[in-house]
Amino acid sequence: MWNHRPWLGHALPPSVAPSERLRAYAQWCNAVEGNTTFYATPAIGTVQTWARQTSPDFRFLVKLPKTITHEGRLGDVDRELRAFLTAIEPLGPRAHALWVQLPGSFAPADLDALAGFLGRLPSTYRIAVEVRHRAFFDDSRNAALLERVLAGVHAEWVTFDTTVLYQSPPTTPAERESWERKPRMPRRAVALTEHPVVRYIGRDDVTQTIRGWQYWLDTVAEWLREGRSPTVFIHTPDNADALTLARRFHEAMRDRLPEIEPLAEPTHHEPLTLF
Repeated sequence: MWNHRPWLGHALPPSVAPSERLRAYAQWCNAVEGNTTFYATPAIGTVQTWARQTSPDFRFLVKLPKTITHEGRLGDVDRELRAFLTAIEPLGPRAHALWVQLPGSFAPADLDALAGFLGRLPSTYRIAVEVRHRAFFDDSRNAALLERVLAGVHAEWVTFDTTVLYQSPPTTPAERESWERKPRMPRRAVALTEHPVVRYIGRDDVTQTIRGWQYWLDTVAEWLREGRSPTVFIHTPDNADALTLARRFHEAMRDRLPEIEPLAEPTHHEPLTLF
């Protein structure tokens, strides 16, 4: 997500090289969704550059490759898994969690495969699992079964909140595309571990996005009071203002909990019109 071209000249320097964009991104946010690893296992040298461009407390949620989750469906994938785990070793403590994003066809009937796979993951990593099959949300028995599988390895259930996106018909091309691609799921706000993960998708209209995240300000504040350490990702369909919105969310949390450390100011930034 740090290579989003619309950010160049907006939040990131216009001339920053692709190989240095993560360093620039890390001035804005202290966590990133590792979507690039979904499409291919990176070379170790590439991951080493990611580590050099970020501080040890920077959080990568690295998505497992689709060859493991979507094509192999967590079955005979040990070779691919070993290659992936070897590749991300240079991240060290920056690898905040292994993100197991499952396809929409991965149903409650597949939970045995999930349990077996999670049991093969090294205990040195946190695990975050994202499911998209409606049966996990519409039937409390299926939700309880999934929670039991996750509890067996102290894994988190990733929240993917698209409720604001689907509140009203799309008004921009990016919103229309998101309506075609993004799952339409009920909002779920249950933390299973000390490190809950929220992926919130708003609208391309900044006001709608901010109004829609009020629920998460309440929830995340409560998690923090409980001593948890959540990671929250803020998206819009076009993601044009995602970096400034993420910082706006952080500042809104500090208004509620002043003890939260402020984010460092980026050396290059657009006028902070969202504030």
